Parts: sequence; structure tokens; C-alpha cells
Amino acid sequence: MTTEHRVELSPHASPRPETVRAIQALVRRAVNGKLQMTFRLDGDIPRIHVPSLGVPRFAPQLWRHTCFEAFIAVEGQPAYHEFNFAPSGEWAVYAFRGYRDGGPLAHEMMRPHIGVRSTGGRLELDARVRLDRLSARHSRASLRIGLSAVIEASDGLSYWALRHPAARPDFHDADGFTLLLEPPGAEA
Repeated sequence: MTTEHRVELSPHASPRPETVRAIQALVRRAVNGKLQMTFRLDGDIPRIHVPSLGVPRFAPQLWRHTCFEAFIAVEGQPAYHEFNFAPSGEWAVYAFRGYRDGGPLAHEMMRPHIGVRSTGGRLELDARVRLDRLSARHSRASLRIGLSAVIEASDGLSYWALRHPAARPDFHDADGFTLLLEPPGAEA
């Protein structure tokens, strides 16, 4: 059994490039503890800086360039994890005890699976993570999810998220973790 949600990311109110028309995400949570996210960016892809596919590896500061992100917290808990997924196949995972209080988890067992498809008008990035590698509790608990993207284009950076709770882009703000994912079967 799988739960599925389709959501729209919105641009931050700060000036944004015209190269991106929309970003949508499809989120699937399976009973086996896997979380699958598909980000679909519609826009002028030739004008967006999309890193070339390379060797999947941990890389810091992916958020400085085109990157998709997921923030995962157990409902009611201040701790959360941040996943960064780059079209290059590079990735990063961070664990936080509370707001920005933590650091990287560079261990290879944390590596997400990343796949990319691109045309002149669309970029799709699939990312799959194992919730049980975060903790045994993550596979069974209700989760709060924040989805976001940083898009680097020839005309500047833009910041996209499910919700922008602050005047400046801040994807770590828990008020932006607006997608509630119940464990599969919990809503029956």
C-alpha cells in the first residue's frame, strides 16, 4: 500500500527569474518505508544551469546551484533531516536536533537513489530515500515534510517551496513543513 500526494511549490516573493513557470512534486510513501519524490520543473530548461550527470556522491553546499530538497520531521518533534538532490546525482543529508542545530550525515548508507529526465521545456528529478535509515520510528510515524528547490538560471536564482513563512527564503523554518504524511494504511 502507498500513500500519494501531488503538490505545487510556489516561488518566494523576492524577485525571481522568468525561466521557471512551475514546479510540482509527487510524493509517495510506501509501506516498505521508502519515500519517493518526483520534482517536475516546467520552464526554459536551456537557460537553467542543470549540472551534468556524474558519479553519485556526497557533496556539500548543493543548495548554491540547481537543487531539489526535502525536509523530514516526525510529527510533533523539533528534530528533522534535510536531503539535497542535485541533477548531477550528487546528494547531501543532514540531521538537525532543532532549527539549524546539527550537521551532515555523509555515510554511504544514507545515499538516496536519484534519476533525472530532461527536455527543452521540462526537468524531472526522481529521488527515493529509505526512512528506516533515518530511524526505526520514521517508517511508522506521521511525518511533516517540507519540499523546496533552488533554481540557478542565466537570469538569477529563484527559491521555491510548499510554503515560505518568512520574508527571506528559509527552508529550515518548520512552519514550511506543511505536507503531513501519515503511515500507509493509517488513513483507512
